[in-house]
Amino acid sequence: QEQLVESGGGLVQAGDSLRLSCAASGRTFSSYVMGWFRQGPGKEREFVGVINSSGGRIYYRDSVKGRFTISRDNAKNTVYLQMNSLKPEDTALYYCAARRLQVSTHSNDYPYWGQGTQVTVSS
Repeated sequence: QEQLVESGGGLVQAGDSLRLSCAASGRTFSSYVMGWFRQGPGKEREFVGVINSSGGRIYYRDSVKGRFTISRDNAKNTVYLQMNSLKPEDTALYYCAARRLQVSTHSNDYPYWGQGTQVTVSS
């Protein structure tokens, strides 16, 4: 079972950058698909991006393409979300999640979740 801990959130201005990290505790991290999701105030949780176990397949929601980059370091049991050119609409609680086998954009497909890290972007 994976335990996930996110970090790196904060309060920034529009146009700034942040890098979120998600550290996993299990010994089988390299076999997991890792997803990033977010939930803004008054909104439902939404897919941000996903990376497969090897890092060779990565997908993003349209609104973050070209601004956000997902990467992973399996030796460090960590997945990253680099966020550039942040916008106020990116304000949300950001979660990482893990699942086995296939990549998925659906939060219900992920059994393991972190506690979230808050990102607030001021205009």
